[in-house]
Amino acid sequence: MSIITLLPAFLGNLRGAQLIILIIVVLLLFGGKRIPGLMRNIGKGINSFKQGLNDAREEINKPIKKSDESADDESKTEPSDK
Repeated sequence: MSIITLLPAFLGNLRGAQLIILIIVVLLLFGGKRIPGLMRNIGKGINSFKQGLNDAREEINKPIKKSDESADDESKTEPSDK
């Protein structure tokens, strides 16, 4: 099993004292001066991910090209054989 699949299960079982111990360990590993920069980079990553999702959503909802619409208009104007 990969660490990515275990991470949500691990974080879901944390309670008060365990969370405090985890925060202390993170402070010891990274130091107080590097944590704001780390959080800033995480925030930038989240914002760029959201922007990418919005760009993809706009691309999906964008109307079809004009050339396809003009081909449809021409087929509507042709007389039908009834």
